[in-house]
Amino acid sequence: MQRSIPEETVEMVRRHTDIADLIGESVHLQQKGKHRYSGLCPFHEENTPSFSVSQDRQLYYCFGCGAAGNVFTFIMDQEQLTFQEAVRTLAEKANIPVEIPEATLSVPQKNHSLKEGCQLAARFYHHLLMHTEQGREAYNYARSARNVSEEAMRHFQIGFAPSEREVLSLLFKKREFDLSEMEEADLVQRREDGRGPFDRFNRRLIFPIWDMGGQPIAFGGRALDEAPSAKYLNSRETPIFKKNEVLYAYHLARPAIRKRKFVVLFEGYMDVVSAWMAGVDNGVATLGTALTGKQAQLIRRLSDQVTICYDGDSPGEKAAIQNAETLEANGCNVKIAPIPADRDPDDYIREQGARAFMENMIEGAVSVLSFKMNAYKKDKNLQRAGDRKEYIEWVLEALAKISSPVEREFYLKQLSDEFSISLEALKQEQYRMYQRVRGKSNASYDRRERENAGVSTPFQKNLLPAFHNAERALLQMMMEEEMWAERVEEEIGGNFNVDEYAAIAAHLFAYYGEGYGAGSAGFLDYLEDEELSSIAAEIAMQPGGEMNPDAFADYIHQVKNYSSWVEIEQKEHEQKEALQKNDAETAAALGQEIIALQKKLGRKAVRPRYLRAYLQ
Repeated sequence: MQRSIPEETVEMVRRHTDIADLIGESVHLQQKGKHRYSGLCPFHEENTPSFSVSQDRQLYYCFGCGAAGNVFTFIMDQEQLTFQEAVRTLAEKANIPVEIPEATLSVPQKNHSLKEGCQLAARFYHHLLMHTEQGREAYNYARSARNVSEEAMRHFQIGFAPSEREVLSLLFKKREFDLSEMEEADLVQRREDGRGPFDRFNRRLIFPIWDMGGQPIAFGGRALDEAPSAKYLNSRETPIFKKNEVLYAYHLARPAIRKRKFVVLFEGYMDVVSAWMAGVDNGVATLGTALTGKQAQLIRRLSDQVTICYDGDSPGEKAAIQNAETLEANGCNVKIAPIPADRDPDDYIREQGARAFMENMIEGAVSVLSFKMNAYKKDKNLQRAGDRKEYIEWVLEALAKISSPVEREFYLKQLSDEFSISLEALKQEQYRMYQRVRGKSNASYDRRERENAGVSTPFQKNLLPAFHNAERALLQMMMEEEMWAERVEEEIGGNFNVDEYAAIAAHLFAYYGEGYGAGSAGFLDYLEDEELSSIAAEIAMQPGGEMNPDAFADYIHQVKNYSSWVEIEQKEHEQKEALQKNDAETAAALGQEIIALQKKLGRKAVRPRYLRAYLQ
């Protein structure tokens, strides 16, 4: 692979980047061994973890979709970067100086310009709020009317868009930005009469919206007064901003989520800011849309424990329930904070204080079913027998979808106490509903239960023949130590029986021939064929076999013997055909050849059990 970065620099960056820490910033990893971690694959949607990370080998591999690589390929795939850009990104994290010629950067120029425009706008708006007389009114409004601390303003890079509608546009002109591209980024707009562009935001507090890596890609604006414009104004969707694929403050909350092991989901950015000041630093927010499956997967990668904290009005309740169901469908355990009616989290914090919010809303969050029950009651008059009966039946049917017997028992007792109904009668009715609901989806339920219990392993491979395992073990040894590659080259050269393994071996010989150091992570950088890279990563990630001369000799013996066994099988088949044709002379000659091959293999050689299947 041709590189514009010195190999020693690449190796230095690799050594200073821990793959478990890097991937752990965006994927919720659970330790499965001394150096092994697993989690949900960030490259395809799944509910059962199939993504494995090896800290000692500095590799990852997904047994579901085959995604594989090292620290560089992970960043490249996650953030759509070139190899050179990935090295630069990780070098900056590790404080390693590295220079990359701009000619090697291949991110589409338009998207690069759009992001640069957003970065400039974010810095400009923040400067206006924090350091200018022009932004003093907005600063005072944020401090007094919204109780936003200066620390929070800096943490969230809050800014101010002034009343004048050409301030940012003039800055773009001065910096020689393409204004048509800034219009595409929704930072400026064209006038109806065709005259010069004007700023998209004015007289608003500005909240940058970031991508997963922390780069500004859009903005939200809150009006300083309630009229005549809308209270909130968000960027439209652009080539670099898809609101249903982004969560506000995701990169800021990520470290706290890993520490606290749960996520708090809010409706808006002001709720996130207020909660952060109240000590809830693990909060993210949707951007005015219902939570999507992709956003739920982003959350699940960080933690499967989620507390939803939405407005206490009817739309907020409905949104909380809808999003809770989306999160549960994506494998999350969800609770919902009981925000009082006609209040939002920001209101509650300002009125009741940080401690009350933490204790009553976050720590006091209730299960999704409890929240649904309370919401359902609001539309019923439980003094009326008909409404009471409907409510009880609704709860019993909801309980039929809950797999935990303990949880079902808890709510049945609650119903029994609340309505003075026999617990036994409730159990009988609930069991009838349970059987009916379970009968409709028994197969999928059983599969889900097995997965939850860790019984099923949908990505387990079929057992491979001995020669397959031997060739894989040899390749693993070759990747980890150059000495074994030299031994393999001496013993069998590139004569592997599996074509893909032979190709990987050939690349390994070339890799060491060009002076690269041993290590599977470095070898994956060298491989340019995606299919071979995936196979090589899977081999490198397999449980380590023995790496000693005796094991090596056995592996070589199995690889060499396989071709002889194939030849014996073929000659036996030809001998059988000759006998059927009464061609005794040919049959006898073939018999002598078979005996000679068997002697060559030796008495201890065992015919592979899977051989006939592979020959058919």
